[in-house]
Amino acid sequence: MTRMTSKVLLAFAIIYFVWGSTFLAIRVGVQEIPPFLMAGLRFAIAGTALFSWMIWRGESLPSRREWGSAAGLSILIFVVDYGLLFWAERRVPSGIAAVMLATIPVFMTLSEIFLLRTQRMTVRLAASLLVGLAGVAVLVSPAMSFGEAPVDLRGAGALMISAVSWSVASALTRKLPLPASKAMSSGVQMLCGGVLLMLTAAGLGEFHGFRWQGVSRGAWLALVYLIVAGSIVAYTAYVWLIHHESPTKVGTYAYVNPVVAVLLGHFFGGEAMGVRTLAGTVCVLTSVVVITMAPKSNFNQVNRSESVPAAE
Repeated sequence: MTRMTSKVLLAFAIIYFVWGSTFLAIRVGVQEIPPFLMAGLRFAIAGTALFSWMIWRGESLPSRREWGSAAGLSILIFVVDYGLLFWAERRVPSGIAAVMLATIPVFMTLSEIFLLRTQRMTVRLAASLLVGLAGVAVLVSPAMSFGEAPVDLRGAGALMISAVSWSVASALTRKLPLPASKAMSSGVQMLCGGVLLMLTAAGLGEFHGFRWQGVSRGAWLALVYLIVAGSIVAYTAYVWLIHHESPTKVGTYAYVNPVVAVLLGHFFGGEAMGVRTLAGTVCVLTSVVVITMAPKSNFNQVNRSESVPAAE
């Protein structure tokens, strides 16, 4: 095995495992830290670190228009998408949250077909979209719980809004002026998102009555893990990989992460993994695989990596 092959395998292992494990880390943290506050801390610190690193490496500062675009996108990506994800994980198991967010390519395809008009509906696409939506129905329907505890409908609804928000942001990313450097663009978006999340936390009253000294070591470690491993180490591995492997291969993390999240949630988080969870997961991931692997004409695959992959 060559040294380059070893590096490639290590980078894939990092984006597969680390981004898949962040869902459980979020669930651990939000049990003690208010969700929008925790998300704000994560992205403000990670964004500052990444932005500072890029400046130190000699990247030019974003223009005023690029700052404005990043701030606008960060509302959809961080305040709505990640803010609701952190909020929902107080109510929904981490594995199910990961599977429901894996529907992002489904919503991206729907927007491509009905809003952007850049993709044609085919029988194959229609079938895969229906399978994906059926998977969500299996996860949230009380009638199909198969003995598992019912999923909180408010949390499930928040996750669906989160997925739609990311899809809209991904479409806008193509049209808005952003820094040419992916790392700088991600750093600016994370920094703006972190600040906006902190303001949202303040507006929702999350600082009132919150005692920093009351947070356990486990919750702080979960936050540190999200910042360092989820937003810095995994992002570095991702950027390195896209320069050495095809986008299709790198994009496989989109359907490996939910599997990792379900397994970790079950074995380390005590989350149920019964017939409902397995059936919903299989349906959603089958849909995602078919959609992302389908031949495309004017359709450019956009998954959760195209805006801020470090945010997983």
